[in-house]
Amino acid sequence: MKEVVEYTMSKHRYILSINVAMMLALGACGQNTDQNQDVKNEGQPPQENVEDNQEMGMAEEGNSDHDGMQHSNSAEVPEGLKEAKEPKYEVGSQATVETDHMKGMDGAEATIVGAYDTIAYVVTYTPTNGGELVKDHKWVIQEEIADAGQETLSPGSEVTLEADHMEGMKGATAEIVSSEQTTVYMIDYKPTTGGEEVKNHKWVTEDELGSVQ
Repeated sequence: MKEVVEYTMSKHRYILSINVAMMLALGACGQNTDQNQDVKNEGQPPQENVEDNQEMGMAEEGNSDHDGMQHSNSAEVPEGLKEAKEPKYEVGSQATVETDHMKGMDGAEATIVGAYDTIAYVVTYTPTNGGELVKDHKWVIQEEIADAGQETLSPGSEVTLEADHMEGMKGATAEIVSSEQTTVYMIDYKPTTGGEEVKNHKWVTEDELGSVQ
């Protein structure tokens, strides 16, 4: 009888040892899986940060060439600029802005501050303050280009800007993109997006203005 009891206890101890060994093995496997997952994720930003960065990138891609730039509110005009004799929109009159050089501009009601006959240029330039390349900036006029003379400058011409509408513009090297003989206007307007009134904005052309409804 004693031998039977000892045999039974020995058998139970053997089964218990096997169970313990299996539990330890499973625990080790689970730990290795967690460690492998940690190694796989190491160096990768959290998913929410990736999404935030993508949203920021999309916002930056939507920026216009004037976004983030400080606009000059000076009423000073270049020497030699001639006032328009018969402008479509007289100084002091109201007009509707029909262009979007800056946010909140299109559809805004403007007051005409000045009207001048000149040659207006679209230019591409790199700001002198180290900013990114500004493409197709509207507008720079003949009198705001160094040594421009009287003749219309050809597309592709390299020039030096004397305009200071934006920070980093004066003294910048620019390329002429296109030109047109027109009347340009200096205007005050209240942005449609809200905010303070923009004073002495330079420039909008006659084609970029409409009658007040």
